[in-house]
Amino acid sequence: MSSHWHRAIAELSAQGDAARAAAQRVDDAPSTERTTAVAISYAAETDYLRSAGMLLRAHLSDRRPPRRLPVALIWPYFRDAWKARTVDRLGGVWRAIPRDAAREKMRSAPTDPLLTAVLEQAEALQASLHGERQVDRLYESFIPERTGHAVADLVGGGGRSAPTLPGFPDPGHPINRAFPQGSGTRIQPGREAEFTRLSSDRFAVHTRAVAFGDAVLALLVELRAAGVAPQPGRLRGAGRWVGRERQLVPDRAKWPAKLNVYQGVTLAGLGWLVLACTGLPLTFGKEADLLSHALLLFMAAGLIACTGIGLVIRYGPKLIKGPGFGAAVPGIAAGLIALVVWQGQGPVASYYFAGPYERYEREYANGCLVASPYRHDAVQATADGGVLVVTPISGETTLRLGPAEDGGTHPLGPLDQATREVLDRYGC
Repeated sequence: MSSHWHRAIAELSAQGDAARAAAQRVDDAPSTERTTAVAISYAAETDYLRSAGMLLRAHLSDRRPPRRLPVALIWPYFRDAWKARTVDRLGGVWRAIPRDAAREKMRSAPTDPLLTAVLEQAEALQASLHGERQVDRLYESFIPERTGHAVADLVGGGGRSAPTLPGFPDPGHPINRAFPQGSGTRIQPGREAEFTRLSSDRFAVHTRAVAFGDAVLALLVELRAAGVAPQPGRLRGAGRWVGRERQLVPDRAKWPAKLNVYQGVTLAGLGWLVLACTGLPLTFGKEADLLSHALLLFMAAGLIACTGIGLVIRYGPKLIKGPGFGAAVPGIAAGLIALVVWQGQGPVASYYFAGPYERYEREYANGCLVASPYRHDAVQATADGGVLVVTPISGETTLRLGPAEDGGTHPLGPLDQATREVLDRYGC
């Protein structure tokens, strides 16, 4: 066995152990940590399923296994949002199920009892995917009768089916469920057994995902490791957090159901600060003469806005937990910072991205030429083609300076010998 397959099989074995440990942890975890344990379990079994599928494809194609097995990415700063998304999507297990092409490749491979077991588990996973896609289509909108028997109405014993929308005769079509014509929802009459079967297949996906990974692991150990299972290797991804739910998603302050006056002040101050920071790319882009790249400027502003909103959502509850007026102090501080940013971004941008006339006054007219015929109130200046032409009213030598561009950051310098002699004469 090559070292590549040895490492890959060892990592797959570690992922399988983590998936089983995570599933057991859901039952053993305290109630306050159970939701996090569920998210870890879903992510760990998805990692196991994806890795098993990737190694199976490499085995059937007789290719070298990947250097690193795929694992779920845990968001570093927004783990609450990661947990909610993982639980809502079951860790992405539906997308990791082997598709038709993978099953056809298994069927075309030489017959082997272990590969047959893998194919059976893949078929079971496909049945779970079919149940996920079809079970909701067995519901229908209906017009209930006032029989007072809620259970009978749920299984279709009372009421009549509501009419379907034109062009969508299937009562379980998503359009008919999104715009129901009745006042209730029930399982379509006569399809209760099918509903039970599809529901059972759908809920069995977690057990079947682990079983598929175990079948692939047994196949690889037999055919790639000569029947000798290596010790579990390095573990990455969600499996590392089994039993460490509180460290993964610590208990944090929650937003109150209703803000008081002081908390509202803090929220308003933070919102104003985010708005002021959002204007920074637009202000500096305008002064730097970058309006031709307006799309990039608006994208930068949107990124700042999204980041700011995310930070407010993440840390806002902690900032407003102070008692009484203390809850308003962060908002007042944020408002003062926002005022400085709002009022200061324009002058700062104008200073760093000044036009040619402002640069002439700053670098020469108000400096070394302040007492000369080239002071700002004794000359006429025009900018054209990147050249600033400064003509003194007294008739002295005309200065030619450059680069004269809007939004530039380069200092103005002499462009000919006569200009250089004048500047040298006045010590510029």
